[in-house]
Amino acid sequence: MIIHLKKETGLEKANQIATENQAFLIEEENKFVLISSSSQKTLDSKYNDFVLEKFVFPNDMQLSSKEYMSKTREIQWGNVKIGGDTNNTVMIAGPCSIESEEQIQESSALLKELNLTMLRAGCFKPRTSPYSFQGLGLDGLKLLAKMRKEHGLAIITEVRDATHIQEVIEYSDIIQIGAKAMYDQGILRACAKTQKPVMIKRGFGSTLQETVQCAEFVLSGGNPNVAICERGIRTYETKTRFTLDLCGVAYLKEYTNLPIILDPSHAMGHAYGIADLTRACTAMGVDGLIIEVHPDPTVAKSDASQQLTHQQFKDLLTSVHPVAKAVGRVIV
Repeated sequence: MIIHLKKETGLEKANQIATENQAFLIEEENKFVLISSSSQKTLDSKYNDFVLEKFVFPNDMQLSSKEYMSKTREIQWGNVKIGGDTNNTVMIAGPCSIESEEQIQESSALLKELNLTMLRAGCFKPRTSPYSFQGLGLDGLKLLAKMRKEHGLAIITEVRDATHIQEVIEYSDIIQIGAKAMYDQGILRACAKTQKPVMIKRGFGSTLQETVQCAEFVLSGGNPNVAICERGIRTYETKTRFTLDLCGVAYLKEYTNLPIILDPSHAMGHAYGIADLTRACTAMGVDGLIIEVHPDPTVAKSDASQQLTHQQFKDLLTSVHPVAKAVGRVIV
């Protein structure tokens, strides 16, 4: 249940009511917001004089629900806005991992040439094998910050675990919570304490509700700037890396107020299919796309098979613009 308390309630009384109802408390401009479990359907009448309005939900997808907020949340996403009344679809591109200054300089120059605004690259890599390249860590974050200063790009990068979340918050413009880290309470609670945008990737074995409830951890802690990324789920199919759940995307668009980002690269797992899949994603009118692009994928230290060359990415972008226009969107 979500309860709006009158602002004249005062912070001390609002905290008392929150404690008595085991609720989270968020302070907004003209009201206090309490969020308790969806199993709570009523509020004791002794609080009536403090209540402005209340909302009851069938499950714990509450702050993220369109029953609570009918429009998609508008978020300042680096240098552009997504959601709300905008028709922007942000194109997020760059290598899977930052490997060297030369590599990330080439990637940044490409985005600048194409009038795109957001660079992605991993610094802390949650690899399946301990013998795989694990990323440059803090040195990689510093290189990304350098690219931002030199090229005017916004930076999105992934946090692997709670041990370095503060470093990622400090250096990034958007905090990416990867599929393998979606349930990490330390990450989620740290992201709730900042106002920086957060993109949560759906785990490959997670339901839609489980994914949205991870977003609720961040929202209920006071950070309203949360987007969900669909990047494919594990099914019985073995010919592609994952299966991109566009049906799930349709559900999220219909029932949640969270901006939706789609990741064709991780879903497909092979460069040959990414352009087709990106066009299909664009046609859904989503808020963002995230594509892996490398100056030379043959020497990439991670996810080599799914990274596009610079020319392949240029060709993809050319083909995506008319699809976006057809559904009333603009690639930024």
